[in-house]
Amino acid sequence: MEELNFPKYQFKGTFEGANPQIFDELRKKYLKLTPEEWVRQHWIRYLNIELGYSMQLMQVECELRVNNMRFRFDLLLNNSVGNPQVLCEFKAPNVKIDQKVFNQAAKYNLDLKVPYLVLSNGLQHFVAHCDFETKKVSFIKKLPSVMELN
Repeated sequence: MEELNFPKYQFKGTFEGANPQIFDELRKKYLKLTPEEWVRQHWIRYLNIELGYSMQLMQVECELRVNNMRFRFDLLLNNSVGNPQVLCEFKAPNVKIDQKVFNQAAKYNLDLKVPYLVLSNGLQHFVAHCDFETKKVSFIKKLPSVMELN
């Protein structure tokens, strides 16, 4: 798999051959190692190890309904009382993070109303802060750590 813009992490899995797999610590099972899954697994480690987010407060690929349509978000981080705080949308490294990707995350956020959106292809990372009182979205340099949010 392609080297991504993250610290070096160790993963369990089979990375060679016709059917590479990676062990997902959240779902406690091996998954097909797609480029998008490679990005997601790096983000899970980064959020947990570098920013202090508990894996117990992360949700992966859960269904969401927006305007009676079904969607699946890539990763959601909740606070300690279970309120959604960060919505992450991941793409494969060869997919450009553009307005279309931002619109996808923003559409999911119509229902969730999280204060932070993370958009990443593993090489480029964008973090947006959503202020629902002023109805403004601003891009910030990095996602706050758990300690910075509390």
